Amino acid sequence: MKTQSLAGTIIAGALLLLSSSGFTQTAAPLSSTSIRPYHISVPQSAITDLRKRIELTRWPERETVNDQSQGVKLDRIQKLVKYWGTDYDWRKAEAKLNSLPQFITTIDGLDIQFVHVRSKHKNALPMVLTHGWPGSVFELIKIIGPLTDPTKYGGKAEDAFDVVIPSMPGYGFSGKPTDTGWDADHIAKAWDILMKRLGYKNYVSSGGDWGSVVADKMAIQQPKGLLGIHVNMPATVPADIATALKNGEPAPSGLSAKELAAFKSLNHLYTKGGGYAAMMVTRPQTLGYGLSDSPAGLAAFFYDKMNEWTYSGGDAEKSLTRDEILDDITLYWLTNSATSSAQLYWENNANNFNAVDISIPSAVTVFPGEIYQAPKSWTEKAYHNLIYFNEVNKGGHFAQWEEPQLFAEELRAAFKTLRK
Repeated sequence: MKTQSLAGTIIAGALLLLSSSGFTQTAAPLSSTSIRPYHISVPQSAITDLRKRIELTRWPERETVNDQSQGVKLDRIQKLVKYWGTDYDWRKAEAKLNSLPQFITTIDGLDIQFVHVRSKHKNALPMVLTHGWPGSVFELIKIIGPLTDPTKYGGKAEDAFDVVIPSMPGYGFSGKPTDTGWDADHIAKAWDILMKRLGYKNYVSSGGDWGSVVADKMAIQQPKGLLGIHVNMPATVPADIATALKNGEPAPSGLSAKELAAFKSLNHLYTKGGGYAAMMVTRPQTLGYGLSDSPAGLAAFFYDKMNEWTYSGGDAEKSLTRDEILDDITLYWLTNSATSSAQLYWENNANNFNAVDISIPSAVTVFPGEIYQAPKSWTEKAYHNLIYFNEVNKGGHFAQWEEPQLFAEELRAAFKTLRK
């Protein structure tokens, strides 16, 4: 089944209408399984309102320390937000997304918006790529070219992928759940439905952050046709290590140097770096009232994690451009998805680092700026059919965004043995 031809048949003669969010999409679907083209067109009034709110920002006093131990420093967030309200141009980001083939389909009563780019090369391997938080499809679009057109980016024709990038429920231009139940397990099942609806009998899955969690869930579910997964935030922490971390105990004896380093990184997350998640796991609605009303508050909440999680020494703008950072933050603002995205934490309410039990072919890339660097010794115990493991020397939690060429090369290598 060709997505483009199906979509063209469905929308023949259909009228465009304005959705409640102010974005345009095709008229109501003719069937629950239809695939419709999607086009973003943010009303100018929404951008004007954003700039007005930025202009009226009430700032707190500066931090009482000289580092970022209390959060984003006042002078840095003020510079970012000032640029956001004056020189930043959302229309460039909008055009970037609209230059890609975008579609929307309904799965289990919820609209899922996605990018779908087919390779020009024969026998391309289909892959679903899943973003995380506080990321979005903007995390992943820089790797589309190297994946779908490898000969242009140092690869071979036989390295090609067909790429599907959905926005998770409650994120971006996908629908917002109105009831509970859209957890990572549900999303994993939905992605299998999506790939088969697009006509793919066999495919692979990859992701970081929540994308890793979704890929892991897909591997556990083992839907027919899923050949393997690749993750860059693997879930490998053994039960005894997880217990020690939870109880605030010292590291167990006998750990290797890499295992001890992983323990220390995770201990920092447990004791000092996990407050953001604790708020979303317990009170996403309460948190959302502030993030949905204050652009500066939303920017600071996201910028804090971008500074910490990029491979940049605490300055995200050394890994990503200022416009790239604001493309992502603005997407959350314009879609008013601070609360709906945070609800995924409440739905999941589990430790995403604890070891999984996965038997299908799995690949792992360890990046030096990730929240923790998974040791191979732990990884092999969680991913029992580990077909690829590699430690690279650059890139962080947002590796697809920070190092798209390197990440594409990792995916080519990771899935090489699964091609048919």
